[in-house]
Amino acid sequence: MKVIDIMTTIRHRKGIKVTEVAEDHLSQEKNVKPDGKVRSVYTGGKLWKRLSLAVGGTVAISLGLLTSVYVATLHENDLWFSNIKEVEREISFRTECGLYYSYYKEMLQATSIQQGLHGLIYDNKTESLRTINILERMNVYQEVFLSILYRILPIQKYLEPVYFYIYTLFGLQALYVIALYVTSWLLSGTWLSGLLAAFWYITNRIDTTRVEFTIPLRENWALPFFAVQIAAITYLFRSHLRPLHEKLTLLAVFISTFLFSLTWQFNQFMMLMQALVLFILDCLDMLPTAKVTWLYIIQLTGILLVCVLQFFNSMILGSLLISFTVSVLLARTVQKNMKMGCLLNRLGKLFFHVLMVLCLTLLVNNFIKKILNLESDEHIFKFLKAKFGFGATRDFDANLYLCEEAFGLLPFNTFARLSDTLLFYAYLFVLLLMATAAAVVAFQNLSGSANVQSTDKMEICTIVQKPGAAYNLMHTILFGCLALSTMRMKYLWTSHMCVFASFGLCSTEVWGFVLKSVRLYTPQRLCVIRYLVPIITLLYLSYKFCPGMMDELSELREFYDPDTVELMNWIKSNTPKKAVIAGSMQLLAGVKLCTGRILTNHPHYEDKSLRERTKQVYQVYAKRSPEDVYSILRSFGTNYVILEDSICYERRHSRGCRLRDLLDIANGHVMDGLGENEPDLKASLYPRFCEEIKKNLSSYSMYFTRVFQNKTFHVYKLAKHK
Repeated sequence: MKVIDIMTTIRHRKGIKVTEVAEDHLSQEKNVKPDGKVRSVYTGGKLWKRLSLAVGGTVAISLGLLTSVYVATLHENDLWFSNIKEVEREISFRTECGLYYSYYKEMLQATSIQQGLHGLIYDNKTESLRTINILERMNVYQEVFLSILYRILPIQKYLEPVYFYIYTLFGLQALYVIALYVTSWLLSGTWLSGLLAAFWYITNRIDTTRVEFTIPLRENWALPFFAVQIAAITYLFRSHLRPLHEKLTLLAVFISTFLFSLTWQFNQFMMLMQALVLFILDCLDMLPTAKVTWLYIIQLTGILLVCVLQFFNSMILGSLLISFTVSVLLARTVQKNMKMGCLLNRLGKLFFHVLMVLCLTLLVNNFIKKILNLESDEHIFKFLKAKFGFGATRDFDANLYLCEEAFGLLPFNTFARLSDTLLFYAYLFVLLLMATAAAVVAFQNLSGSANVQSTDKMEICTIVQKPGAAYNLMHTILFGCLALSTMRMKYLWTSHMCVFASFGLCSTEVWGFVLKSVRLYTPQRLCVIRYLVPIITLLYLSYKFCPGMMDELSELREFYDPDTVELMNWIKSNTPKKAVIAGSMQLLAGVKLCTGRILTNHPHYEDKSLRERTKQVYQVYAKRSPEDVYSILRSFGTNYVILEDSICYERRHSRGCRLRDLLDIANGHVMDGLGENEPDLKASLYPRFCEEIKKNLSSYSMYFTRVFQNKTFHVYKLAKHK
């Protein structure tokens, strides 16, 4: 032990950080016997490590495959997918899911791969009177890849295209669970932590994934790769990595970053959050600067490569991610000595550095947007401005987001569900402990006192001294804030919550600090509690939730939507193949998938001209004259318009958030029903179009002829020339 103390003193004199000393001190303590003799690290250590790795790896793969089978079975049982008709299977891909799957179907129906790609690059069916590049506008390379794979593999006789598609996505769930498992294992040092993370992911399925009922959704493609990226970054931040291992890990980070960015249109916002995590921790000197630089470069390279593959998509080029990353790298070259000096000196430099990065980001971003004349993402900033209370808006697109539950605050009942599995309690315990430790470490780093602390007084620092733990702490905090503010983003947080909580419950540092705080620390107690707590938690989860999961797997239901099936069959049988159909975004995605007809608008809402077109098409639910509505629809080449009673007489949203209310406000008209209206809103000169057209008045019938009707839908054919 004297040798260790001498080495510690020497390193303090050399200015080596306390975190590095602690790592060496702890690693050497493990190899010291109670009698003071140093044991050999090779006496059984390698064999035990290999055995643990084999068992842990087998458990990880098994749990991943079980999760994949579990969600696939739930999907089958919920819809009786194997026995329903093809049109019913396609209708089950609701809203934008149907739009994405339609491109997979198109690629398979094309006479060749080349013709299929040509059809996507020069698409004239998704938006009438327009030829658009689907590969540029949407993240559908995964559908292209799968369709090509299905064509070249000898599986057509044994597996239908739809099953190849959904099984691939269910298979990605296995990758997702394995990545979460590995991340927790890397952080805690025991695969028991990974086992608990996987159990929590499965038992909290309602809040961790929605893959079984929104299969083609972009996040179901992207999140498994994001989890792999986090696992790779966690491994990258381990100390004393061999050069070859470091290069291979950087390659894994790049590949997973690229695949994540390629498969989800929201990639730039998630990556911006990740860049902020790296920026904050680097400023606080809690991550190795060289590795952070590599991660910035990988982010920038990955997103630019995706931009090239998406035919230089202007929305990517104008993203805050690119502007921020470039600004950080520029600011760091200018301000090289930021991490030197006393506390006040460093705080001043840090403030100046943050200010410089923010100013540069805004300047670069505005410069890029002006050059590209970019307005595609303006609705997002209008939405964020209104959401966080910086003034009300009458903007139709912003209000459309504000009124959707998915873009609202995270519901409080989410925490009740997470608490039932003990996940939320464990998460708060670990988060509080690690956040406190992180604050202490950050202060020590900024004040320069980290280099003079004795190893006996730094137990709290050892909790977050490892860069991988610090990264995951900041990751869960920032993504937690995102999830709390926007419910749709909770799946990024809740899955990582499983990793973070399980790591804390299996961490020697966390329990060591707790036991020392209450003066009950002994190595034996530490070992017992480190394994006993997660095992008890696993037993509790198995006892309470396994019977319910078994019941869930045995519960059989069937897809039932006869009105939509009838509508799709009628369109296929009674309209020309080149007919242009108008309607709601959600319904038209299904129309394209099931019938192949041309659309006026669709749910992929990231294009300004499409947003304006959608607002115009939706005037069928506003208070407008038949002449106005007819003129608008004909300007988009419309032959048929589908009206939905569920929108015209909507009750799902409260007054002020119904689609007809949003249109009235945007048009300057007072809303229907009892309640207040803003003083400058005026009564419309015309009744609501979707209600009045059903009365078959001559002023309407001269423009529109009803050709189909059931309990849910009304289809009207537009007169050719009026």
